[in-house]
Amino acid sequence: MLSGIQHFAFCKRQWALIHIEQQWQENLRTIEGQILHEKTHDNTIKEKRGDLIVSRGMGIFSRTLGITGTCDVVELHRASDGVNIFGRNGTYKPVPVEYKRGKPKENEADVLQLCAQAMCLEEMLLCHIPEAFLFYGEIKRRLKIVLDADLRLRVKTIFKEMHELYDRRYTPKVKISKRCKACSLTEICMPKLCKNLSVMNYIKKNLLETEMKE
Repeated sequence: MLSGIQHFAFCKRQWALIHIEQQWQENLRTIEGQILHEKTHDNTIKEKRGDLIVSRGMGIFSRTLGITGTCDVVELHRASDGVNIFGRNGTYKPVPVEYKRGKPKENEADVLQLCAQAMCLEEMLLCHIPEAFLFYGEIKRRLKIVLDADLRLRVKTIFKEMHELYDRRYTPKVKISKRCKACSLTEICMPKLCKNLSVMNYIKKNLLETEMKE
């Protein structure tokens, strides 16, 4: 799932619990996010304002990256140097817009997800998308994100690592941080418990202590 890159960037263990172990638990943040996305993902709503068409809940994929997902909103701006869109006259430039419930994050999880959406659209429509937008519900405005070469390389590198872990069905150990308090999977993850020694290291430690006493 394309959306997994956001979970992966936030916490690799969280991503594995959701996408490999199929674990999930709601909290206030996840519910608020679902409410925000109810309208943006409603593909029965069609909007056209002059030379702009707004497409909601558009399914996307990339064979190159090996991912599939859904765009919240894709704005189609009519332009002479755009691409053909099925069922529409003229040519258009696609611009993805991802909606988030909160405010801009300190990490680039949202930016990576948005860039991955643009890369899927580029592959599907045979076009180039130089920029896209993130809309945050808390500040009620959108931010323009430039999709440069470095960002695209990070997206490719992260998906490569995600595929490797997924193929191994490997769930990484937790790296405890302040992010754990905001995670809806805290009770499933049990980060403090994961800090304990493994059984093997526990036995080695106790054997060593016993030898030293003798």
